[in-house]
Amino acid sequence: MRVYNFSAGPAVLPEEVLKEAADDMLDYKGCGMSVMEMSHRSKMFDDIIKTAEKDIRELMNIPDNYKVLFLQGGASQQFAAVPMNLMKNKKAAYIITGQWAKKAFQEAKLYGEAIDVASSADKTFSYIPDCSDLAIPDDADYVYICENNTIYGTKYHTLPNTKGHILVADVSSCFLSEPVDVTKYGVIYGGVQKNVGPAGLVISIIREDLITDDVLPGTPTMLKWKTQSDNDSLYNTPNCWSIYICGLVFKWLKKMGGLEAMKALNEKKAKILYDFLDQSKLFKGTVRPEDRSMMNVPFVTGNEELDAKFVKESKAAGFENLKGHRTVGGMRASIYNAMPIEGVEKLVDFMSEFEKNNG
Repeated sequence: MRVYNFSAGPAVLPEEVLKEAADDMLDYKGCGMSVMEMSHRSKMFDDIIKTAEKDIRELMNIPDNYKVLFLQGGASQQFAAVPMNLMKNKKAAYIITGQWAKKAFQEAKLYGEAIDVASSADKTFSYIPDCSDLAIPDDADYVYICENNTIYGTKYHTLPNTKGHILVADVSSCFLSEPVDVTKYGVIYGGVQKNVGPAGLVISIIREDLITDDVLPGTPTMLKWKTQSDNDSLYNTPNCWSIYICGLVFKWLKKMGGLEAMKALNEKKAKILYDFLDQSKLFKGTVRPEDRSMMNVPFVTGNEELDAKFVKESKAAGFENLKGHRTVGGMRASIYNAMPIEGVEKLVDFMSEFEKNNG
């Protein structure tokens, strides 16, 4: 029996996708081998990667002047690739709203002047700072954000005013959860293991004019976006299996009605949990309401022993991975696209019962 998996990543995948992958495991579409065994140069895999790109372009309405790259190293490798490829003036503005933005900021400091133009560190990253009038240096090469903060459960509902500068966004934990206007970004990328597929792949969507040979000296060949772009993500052997699974997820999303439909479903799921937290006398959310994420919902009781008891009892009841990140404590429910609405409803029922017994 499958559990309700609230993990922040690697995270829940659609059962339909897992079953299709299981059916294809030994013999993909009659070719006599698994996707994990076939050459990335084969016609069979060429169809897989091209179809995956076509489908994500349709889902996100990606303009023709943006490249879609399927890369290895996860989102964390892009922390270095971004400054290596974009820091022409050796200066960039970073908005620090959590652990991942902070790590990207520290990485960028290795390659140039990274400037912290706003931060929510003063309140344990429990809100998104006002980004309407930031002190962005005129010669900054780009403005960087982590759009949805997995650990802290915050989300930019309004993109920063970059004052004409390129916006770079890590969207790992809100990837494909709702429609986005790709044209507002110079670079939008996400590690797929949270909301799209298995770990080991990052999808980077990059405006073509930003893909050039003019990169920082010493940039490794593999980290040059132009290397990957010129070779259609096939410069070396890519993560074939993850690309294949992501392709199945894209088909599933289209079948579900696309990103507008996913947004409506995700809003409904999040409302069930947030409405409970807002009326609960035992549990409380940790994020300023206007900055709440639809994907990651941290909450606490205010008592560490009671939090630990909740995590233990919830696990016994079939709810997995609800323990919060060590920097926040308490609990966190990640309710990505593939989490069924019943999972959230049953979690709220369990929380309500726990409150009665422990309030």
